[in-house]
Amino acid sequence: MSNTFGNILRLTTFGESHGEAVGGVIDGYPAGVAIDMDFVQHQLDRRRPGQSRLTTQRHEADRVELLSGVFEGQSTGAPIGFVVRNTNQHSHDYDNLRQVFRPSHADYTYYNKYGIRDHRGGGRSSARITISRCVGGTLAMLALRQFGISITAYTSQVGTISLSPDYHAYDFRHIDDNPVRCPDPLKAHEMEELILQVKNDGDTVGGVITCVIQGCPVGLGEPEFGKLHAQLGNAMLSINAVKGFEYGDGFSGACHRGSEVNDIFTARSGHIATLTNHSGGIQGGISNGEDIYFRVAFKPVATLLRPQPTVDITGHDTQLQVRGRHDPCVLPRAVPIVESMAAMVILDQYLLNKTVHL
Repeated sequence: MSNTFGNILRLTTFGESHGEAVGGVIDGYPAGVAIDMDFVQHQLDRRRPGQSRLTTQRHEADRVELLSGVFEGQSTGAPIGFVVRNTNQHSHDYDNLRQVFRPSHADYTYYNKYGIRDHRGGGRSSARITISRCVGGTLAMLALRQFGISITAYTSQVGTISLSPDYHAYDFRHIDDNPVRCPDPLKAHEMEELILQVKNDGDTVGGVITCVIQGCPVGLGEPEFGKLHAQLGNAMLSINAVKGFEYGDGFSGACHRGSEVNDIFTARSGHIATLTNHSGGIQGGISNGEDIYFRVAFKPVATLLRPQPTVDITGHDTQLQVRGRHDPCVLPRAVPIVESMAAMVILDQYLLNKTVHL
């Protein structure tokens, strides 16, 4: 079950960073959805390595092959199997990692849990495995289009350079105008310069991605253990390098009084709405029809291209010098991953809600 995500819409993934391929099986996907392969490949291209000077220079086409579940351009309701081949592995770059543990990486925990680990690029712990999430999430986004639900994420902070928390201040059409995927061109330039600086230093930097879900109907989520924000938090915290999740006002809301942040109800165009949206579109664990917005914090990448002290598998002190191709900042490539995980949660909850209200 640790390799499967979802309730009704279920994604099971497989593969390793330097194996033959990564892929997955999507079960519970609705029949009759038009499958736009250009859109699917576009999302994978936004995630793939080697797309700009800000990312790892591993060059992979990341072309997805759908093996089942689609006929004449539409989903059939059968499981959708897919695969993406690995073609540009440089496994020898990782030979010196076979006997040592990288600081803050998954090497030590994987080795102790399983007694064996694939040291080539991190194996199953590699961010390359998120390809499967992007395929599953992009297909979910295609289904959500039919219900008028859209999901948009963007880089809102790199290091100490950050945007206003009010996403209304930005034009989402400009997110992909720069390699950082930030809708503010001036801040994007500053972020790009910072990423290049830390890259030249052999270092890494973290940041924050903001995600906005628009058009979500009232009623998604369960009132107890299946709260919608808990499902979204679970999805986001399962992404490599994620260290934090907050929705609505988040932690900043703890500084205010209830009279300052309560969302007052009003009648708008024949339906009930709220004057403000401090709740982030979710109240009592259930969507209330307003925009759902949240932020995801990513740590600096653990793999540094500079010497670091560590220990080997016997516990002896040693010096580690990593080789290979690595991201100085995961934010630009993580934007479509955040969108994909959010899409799978929302479609899954939408399908679950349909079984509750027949």
